[in-house]
Amino acid sequence: MEEARQSGKSDRKEELGLYVHIPFCVKKCDYCDFLSAPATEEMKKNYIRALLSEIRSYKGKTNGYTVPTVFIGGGTPSAIPASDIEKIMEEIWDTFLVDSDRLEATIEVNPGTVTREKLLAYQRAGINRLSFGLQSTDDRELKMLGRIHSYEEFKDNYELAREAGFHNINIDLMSSLPGQTVQTWENSLRTVTALKPEHISAYSLIIEEGTPFYERYGEGALHHDELPEEETDRLLYHRTKELLEESGYHRYEISNYARAGYECRHNSSYWIGTEYLGLGLGASSLFGGARFHNGNDIREYIRLCGEEDKADRLPVNLREEYKILTVKERMEEFMFLGLRMIRGVSREEFRRRFSRNIHDVYGEKIKRLLTDHLLKVEGDRLALTEYGIDISNYVLSFFLLDE
Repeated sequence: MEEARQSGKSDRKEELGLYVHIPFCVKKCDYCDFLSAPATEEMKKNYIRALLSEIRSYKGKTNGYTVPTVFIGGGTPSAIPASDIEKIMEEIWDTFLVDSDRLEATIEVNPGTVTREKLLAYQRAGINRLSFGLQSTDDRELKMLGRIHSYEEFKDNYELAREAGFHNINIDLMSSLPGQTVQTWENSLRTVTALKPEHISAYSLIIEEGTPFYERYGEGALHHDELPEEETDRLLYHRTKELLEESGYHRYEISNYARAGYECRHNSSYWIGTEYLGLGLGASSLFGGARFHNGNDIREYIRLCGEEDKADRLPVNLREEYKILTVKERMEEFMFLGLRMIRGVSREEFRRRFSRNIHDVYGEKIKRLLTDHLLKVEGDRLALTEYGIDISNYVLSFFLLDE
């Protein structure tokens, strides 16, 4: 494996991010609509075997690309044996040209599923960044969310990670929870910043149909009035920025904060339009000018990856909703995703990608948004104002183009 890592050094310019999906968890949280669920040990073994086959199928198909970022998400990747994570990473090193000098390799971990042995195995595999799904430091809120851990369990796991030598850690937090107050949210922020993680992701709860939360708190549901009002939601967002900036974090994307130099390069690559491959059940990709995703049926995924006589059809036979993006769609995505970044979008980069002046395409819309103080100009860049961030969905809708 060391030999494969050494061979991954390259100065090629085309970058390709890798997302690996582990769809298993100990218990599905009540708010979660991600593709995840508990499973039998046999199902997990068969899935990992299939996933390794899918990874191998890309050998020789990504020449001209280097891989600077890997993100293993779920589900709960830390709920499976560390030896499986090592196998996945080894297959990645063997299949792709990994940029070993610049690699950012992240794994999502949940409190209650982390051990010292797992952490050391992750490091051996080349993983150098952890993302903890904490959500709240308030045990009452954690129980309401259906989390399997307490805050103290999280803190023990966090300290284990530091002792194991991880120096790049993200903590996920969630605001606008039922019954949450400004005070309980500020307590969570202050408690987490005292731990000095390198990165904090602070998201607002979205109630998704098909989840237990929707049954309890969705529009018209019995407990809907327990959700914070929209005005409170905005106050929580503003307090997040104020408190985190006071603690030395800067906001670089609408929901993400980091200490200088610790911005998540993998997620940033999505927002600036870098190509990426999604590996595993339901994983989405942007590759070769097209968007597509793997199917969501785990038994079918395992079957397709396990047909040895049809191995040459991988990975193409896994793909669903394959669509080559039009120039119009690429322009829209450039604006939608790029404006999530606090620095905004580069007008020169727009011209370079599309051979068009951004003002020839969006001139009247940009003029109106500037007049309404929703957009601002900073040198070469167009970015959302604070007010624009507050109503970002409305602002971004302006960048849909007519057919």
